[in-house]
Amino acid sequence: MFSDALHVLKERGHVEWCSNEEELRALFTSEMVTAYVGFDPTADSLHVGHLIPIMALAWIQRCGHRPVPLAGGGTGLIGDPSGKSKERNLLTIEKVQENIVGVRKQLARFLDFDCGDSSAIIINNYEWLEKLTFLDVLREVGKHFSVNSMISREYVKSRLDDPEKSISYTEFSYVLLQAYDFLHLFRNYECRLQMGGNDQQGNIISGIDLVRKKTGGEAFGATQPLLLTSSGTKFGKTEEGAVWLDPQKTSPYKFYQFWMNTEDQTVEKLLKLFTFLSLEEIEEIMTAHRNAPERREAQRRLASEVTGIVHGQNNAGMTKKASAILFGESFEPRELSISMLDTLAAEVPSGTVNRAFPALLTDILAEAGACSSKSEVRRLLKGGGISVNGVKVTEEDASVSEDDILAGKYLFVRLGKKRFFMVLFQ
Repeated sequence: MFSDALHVLKERGHVEWCSNEEELRALFTSEMVTAYVGFDPTADSLHVGHLIPIMALAWIQRCGHRPVPLAGGGTGLIGDPSGKSKERNLLTIEKVQENIVGVRKQLARFLDFDCGDSSAIIINNYEWLEKLTFLDVLREVGKHFSVNSMISREYVKSRLDDPEKSISYTEFSYVLLQAYDFLHLFRNYECRLQMGGNDQQGNIISGIDLVRKKTGGEAFGATQPLLLTSSGTKFGKTEEGAVWLDPQKTSPYKFYQFWMNTEDQTVEKLLKLFTFLSLEEIEEIMTAHRNAPERREAQRRLASEVTGIVHGQNNAGMTKKASAILFGESFEPRELSISMLDTLAAEVPSGTVNRAFPALLTDILAEAGACSSKSEVRRLLKGGGISVNGVKVTEEDASVSEDDILAGKYLFVRLGKKRFFMVLFQ
């Protein structure tokens, strides 16, 4: 007996449009359904904007069906023009292949690639697209597409109306390749469902139509929300740019903080979209949150759950502790890993010193720039306003030994209630 994945996806907010919903629901409950989402590997990492389709595939697999993340090794050489105001830079084949390797590792955090019949399969569409000749595309695919309907698409019209943002034939033809992908997966993997963001609805319908015209079979499509913040900016974008799943591009701490900054009015929606928590548990979290919104319990749980999935529970725990330290909820830096200490050093003011041990704390803090002078250090010490590595220090002649240095290079200092400083020893 297979679970109704469509019901699960809809109640968690993953479906905004679906073709032939009743028949798709019946299909899900009667047999194992293969569903795919395409990712153009234009970077060696996915970002949080990709998490909605990834989570949809993960839920489909949890319902007993087979997910196919399609790596656009072929289409990625062109780039999907949907939602774009200008031509993408073309990538080399070598770069695309390199990017796919990085994406595959990240997908393994969400999908099981070794669980029997419903094992996820990552497929590279370069395998079949690179074999197509131009004549093949024109005869087997192009003749089924109306130029009139292609030109009427909003992303095409917007660029035709502006000479400075013209669209090339390369990007104009992208929809043909995406439709052919669906046809190939339908024929060779019995794939019946394609999913994507709302901006992909036209491309998905084109694939459904091509499958019907070429095989007489029925395929299905579903689209998912494209989230925006209250200010109208695209979800997953910050002042620094995209929020990546790769810890080298976006540190686990910054990743955690991104979710902590979720607005109250959207946190319930994001808990449903981006976590595996049951709807009952999410309702409990939201009840507690409504009773005391200032505690931001819903945001904390969201940040912890998503960071745990993407970066592992250990990193999620360390990041939670680092966040608690910087927001004054605890002060136990000795529990943090070296990588998290490195992250904290990038988040708070810091300064370097080069001294032999033992050394007076007043000298270290003044030289590093934590305080403007030794007299300021002494004043703070006298008033009990300095903690070193989580321990309050009050003696004016307090010294620092080599054993006090975290990870062999850091001294973590709190000055007053909310000011932090990292001393780096060279």
